[in-house]
Amino acid sequence: MKNKKNLILSPVLKWVGGKRQLLGDIIPMIPNKYSNYVEPFIGGGALLFELQPENAIINDYNIELINVYTVIRDKPDELIKQLNYHKERNTSEHFYKVREYDRDTEFYSQMTSVQRAARIIYLNKTCYNGLYRVNSSGQFNTPYGKYKNPNIVNEPVIRAMSNYFKNKNIQIINGDYKKTLEKLRRGDFVYLDPPYMPISSSASFTGYTENGFNEEKQIELKNECDKLNKKGIKFLQSNSDCEFIRELYKDYKIKIIKAKRSINSKGNLRGEINEVLIYNYDKE
Repeated sequence: MKNKKNLILSPVLKWVGGKRQLLGDIIPMIPNKYSNYVEPFIGGGALLFELQPENAIINDYNIELINVYTVIRDKPDELIKQLNYHKERNTSEHFYKVREYDRDTEFYSQMTSVQRAARIIYLNKTCYNGLYRVNSSGQFNTPYGKYKNPNIVNEPVIRAMSNYFKNKNIQIINGDYKKTLEKLRRGDFVYLDPPYMPISSSASFTGYTENGFNEEKQIELKNECDKLNKKGIKFLQSNSDCEFIRELYKDYKIKIIKAKRSINSKGNLRGEINEVLIYNYDKE
């Protein structure tokens, strides 16, 4: 019997490629039973917080994102206090001052983990279109959003997330996704939501880290999926619907779903597009 879910638990950040709008397509694809839930590209965590598994391993390469999760787990009171500090001062001037913190390496290195986590959440809630984006130097560079009443201090969600991380067996890792996959066993389930393969030359967006995720990385990921498959480990992957991805995963099951572009500077380019779900098992 599954534990009752906490309906308040949901993503605290808006993240590029977030899966909240696609949960209706993804949830039915999840195996009914698994030992550990593993998500190597956690991002905003929409699927994790919907499923609320008892045992999970989550990872992301973005050190600031993982810092947000560890601070929420370990220091929710201090984080809420720091977010209130930003809320009380929220103006365009304050936003750009906070955004500039990472330009001063010495200053930034002296910030506490709580201050850094609050900075990311504050910028995410007040920047244009909620877009977390960094430049080639890894510096946050999205402009101010001019929102009337942004939800900077989402205390109920922060506390629900903190309790979930503390009360369940949730391992939080920051690093290369491949490390997350090394010691998995049959019975574990892996959901992969990598930066998508661009479907046009202008569509590339991998700005949540400064390193990007190119064609070579996509092939590397396919090889990791092959390793999981050989071990008998079930995986489900989201990616863009394009010839390259279809050809790459031609030996696996592929389901096409419709998604809406939620992040684009032009409103008329936020229409429906095809995405794919790639998997290696028969759904019960």
